[in-house]
Amino acid sequence: MIAYKLIKKRKNGTYGPLFFDARLNIPFGVWLDAQDMGPKKGYARRPGWHCCFTPCAPHLSNKGRVWAEVEIDDHSTYKRPKCQGGAWLLAKRIKFNRVMEDA
Repeated sequence: MIAYKLIKKRKNGTYGPLFFDARLNIPFGVWLDAQDMGPKKGYARRPGWHCCFTPCAPHLSNKGRVWAEVEIDDHSTYKRPKCQGGAWLLAKRIKFNRVMEDA
């Protein structure tokens, strides 16, 4: 399934996750398994790669971030308020396909 994930664009040209495992350099074209990073203060525990049905997450800033088109496998839908996009996809596996600089 095609989905979208907001990721950090670093000054050195690499990309990484926003909150958990933030030092990871995201590889493109490779399947990655989700890791249960355990609890983190201020965040609900929702293991998996958090993705969206569309490149829209009104509750998150786009500053220094870009949308990536991803493929996900073994996912579930997590209902959220409309102000947080309406629903999230929580995926056990993800493959980053491309950066969408103009999204």
